[in-house]
Amino acid sequence: MKNKLKTFLALAMLFSAVSVTAYADGASAHKKPAKALPAPKFYGSPTSSISSGVVVPEGSSYLYTSGTVPPLLNKDGKTVYERYGDTKTQGIGILKEIEKQLKEQGLTMKDVVYLRVYLTPDAAKNGTFDYTGWFDAYAQFFNTKENPVKPARSTVGVAGLVNADWLIEIEAVAVYPNKDKKK
Repeated sequence: MKNKLKTFLALAMLFSAVSVTAYADGASAHKKPAKALPAPKFYGSPTSSISSGVVVPEGSSYLYTSGTVPPLLNKDGKTVYERYGDTKTQGIGILKEIEKQLKEQGLTMKDVVYLRVYLTPDAAKNGTFDYTGWFDAYAQFFNTKENPVKPARSTVGVAGLVNADWLIEIEAVAVYPNKDKKK
C-alpha cells in the first residue's frame, strides 16, 4: 500500500496544474542524488507514440518548464503563418526551445517524462484544432531512433492563448537521470 501511495503521489505531481521553470546558476546548480536511482519507468501500449504513464523513483529531481511559446519567425509577416508558422512549425520551434532549456540544465529530450500541450483553433483550417500538425512536430523529437522515449502527454484544445498568433503552447517535465544511466 505504501508503494502504491508513493506511485500515486508521483503521478499526481506530474499532472498538477502548477508549472514553473527551474533556474540554476553556478552557485545553485542542480546537485545529482548521492546514490544511484533507478531510471523512470514508462508504461503503456508498445504501439502508441506516447506512454500511458511514468513511474519516477523516489528521490528523483525534476525540472518543470513554464508554458513555452513559439518563436517569432518574421515580425513583419502579414499572416499568422508568416509571423509564427502553422501548428507544426510552431510546435517544432517550441520543442527546439525546450531542448535548449533542458541542455542549459544538464538534461536532454531523453529526460522528458511528461508534456502538457495547449492547442488553439487554426482559422486557416476552418477554425479546427490542428492535432495532426502537433503530432507531426512531436514525432520529430520523441519515439524516434535517436530518442526512443515516449513521454506521457496531455493535448488540450483551448479557446485561446495570450497572443492570438500562437496556435500551440507546451509545458515539459523532465527528471534528472540516474548518474549511472547511459544516454
